[in-house]
Amino acid sequence: MRITLVVVGKIKENYFSMAIEEYQKRLSRYCKLEIIEVADEKTPDGASKAEEQKIKIREGERLLRVIREGKGKKEGSYVIALAIKGKQLDSIAFSKKISELGVKGNSHIVFLIGGSLGLDMQVLDYADEQISFSNLTFPHQLMRVILLEQIYRAFRIANHEPYHK
Repeated sequence: MRITLVVVGKIKENYFSMAIEEYQKRLSRYCKLEIIEVADEKTPDGASKAEEQKIKIREGERLLRVIREGKGKKEGSYVIALAIKGKQLDSIAFSKKISELGVKGNSHIVFLIGGSLGLDMQVLDYADEQISFSNLTFPHQLMRVILLEQIYRAFRIANHEPYHK
């Protein structure tokens, strides 16, 4: 199985980079993992709603360009956007989701993580599904770590291997 994370922004903090590298190493026995970063936009202090919307649109266009140019949505791929208003799953249901996608012929899962303002509506509409890990808001750098940990946990569950509950 192939899993691709298409994300807005770069990781700046070393502790996030170290955690991501650790999960990349752990996941290498279960899947082919790729992380593709697109540039984020600077959000000025006191930005208006219109300015914020323009930023989300520009970041969204970058995400969609990556997906449409062959790194993402193709035959056999399934795109999941991380969004606060998405469906919430527990770890077991998330594991089943990933396993079922593979069984149904979706050998490539693409996860989308937006920037600090979230994902534009055109990206959310493009995705096959939207999921949420919480009603809380997380920094997008931390969300990358959380997502990788949950993907790793999902494979452990699917393979009947021990995991922390």
